[in-house]
Amino acid sequence: MADKAAGAFQTISEVSSTLDLPAHVLRFWETKFMQLKPMKRSGGRRYYRPEDIEILQSIKALLYQEGFTIKGAQKALSLRKSSPAKAPEARGDVIADKAPPANNMAQALALLDDADKRLDRLLLAAS
Repeated sequence: MADKAAGAFQTISEVSSTLDLPAHVLRFWETKFMQLKPMKRSGGRRYYRPEDIEILQSIKALLYQEGFTIKGAQKALSLRKSSPAKAPEARGDVIADKAPPANNMAQALALLDDADKRLDRLLLAAS
């Protein structure tokens, strides 16, 4: 089978293979991420544009590599779109939605300890 041009639309099975993700995950992400809108032909067959594939790569990185929850990834994507020059992690407003790494209990405990200290400071300031 001949390779497609760089800007060509891709089917869900082609994107699934490229990103090493099951097709049902891509369909699920369509329901959770409004930025993701592949073109649908009659019969419901999906065709992904290069921009859609870039969004999927970003979602995959946020969820699987950076440890974001779905809600955190949604927020991060919308923030990146509104201000692409500044990463959401650097802004500090998305960190709370980031899931702690499952294999790094020490880091999770440190995050909890930091949150506890911030809460204590807020309570002292309010009284």
